[in-house]
Amino acid sequence: MDSKEILFPLATAFVLALLAGPLLIPLLRRLKFGQQIRTDGPQGHLKKKGTPTMGGIIIMMALAVAALRFADKDSELVVLLVASLGYGLIGFLDDYIKILFKRSLGLTARQKLIGQLIVSAIVCYFLIRMGHSTDVHIPIANVDIKFGWLYYPFVAFLMLATSNGVNFTDGLDGLLAGTSAIAFGAYVIIAVQSHSPETAIFSAATVGAVLGFLVFNAHPAKVFMGDTGSLGLGGGLAAAAILTKQEMLLAVIGGVFAIEVLSVIIQVTSFKTRGKRVFKMSPIHHHFELSGWSEWRVVITFWLTGLVLAGIGLYVNEVF
Repeated sequence: MDSKEILFPLATAFVLALLAGPLLIPLLRRLKFGQQIRTDGPQGHLKKKGTPTMGGIIIMMALAVAALRFADKDSELVVLLVASLGYGLIGFLDDYIKILFKRSLGLTARQKLIGQLIVSAIVCYFLIRMGHSTDVHIPIANVDIKFGWLYYPFVAFLMLATSNGVNFTDGLDGLLAGTSAIAFGAYVIIAVQSHSPETAIFSAATVGAVLGFLVFNAHPAKVFMGDTGSLGLGGGLAAAAILTKQEMLLAVIGGVFAIEVLSVIIQVTSFKTRGKRVFKMSPIHHHFELSGWSEWRVVITFWLTGLVLAGIGLYVNEVF
């Protein structure tokens, strides 16, 4: 692939997001689709109540249009769009219920899990149809493990874990937009190297869409992506890792998302078993906020961490 094949979908998605923002944000405001803020969160966030949410529609629309315009309409692209738009739809329903009932919780955990498993099952169906390898490459050890039919539960787990990790990261202005752009950028490079053009184009389109959205989401945010964006991005990122056969590298490239999930698991486990909290608040970005860091400092630190981890992941992919 040449640079034009990557830059065109990226630039197209970026422009589409830039154009969609001024149209959608006022509409969301008029419809009173404002963010509900959790009462137990940092008190500084209460002033964000009412900021338009569901802005992930901008991201999903821009990446889908750009990907469909520049990528071949094959099974690989179907998997990517089913994963991202399917998870995005679950997020949309979650956001809509929050807005409808004016509460910080939307779908129940069970409802969300069932929806995610259904989308994951559809992804697995297409993977089977396209004859996708069920081997899993272990970096550094440089070996391939034959998972056989166990690969499909692994795919479902990977999609659930990634989407929830990305979802947990969406808590500060620009935090998820920046870290997801970095992670998808890494998979653009991996997809090119692994001769997976549709994944490269899709990932590039996602980078463009997220950066375009970041124009409106940077502090102070004019719009939040909501679960529509975070779950959609998580599903798409997992699919990119699956199709490039670098599933295990996702734990490194998406290390920020893994850290966010682990912080929640550690916090809940510690509180239930010992009655004590390890962090001032989880996910961990709130811990730094409550430790006196400014929101912008937390965001920049996490962006830099994501950049370093993506670089390590690319190095491991190149060497092993």
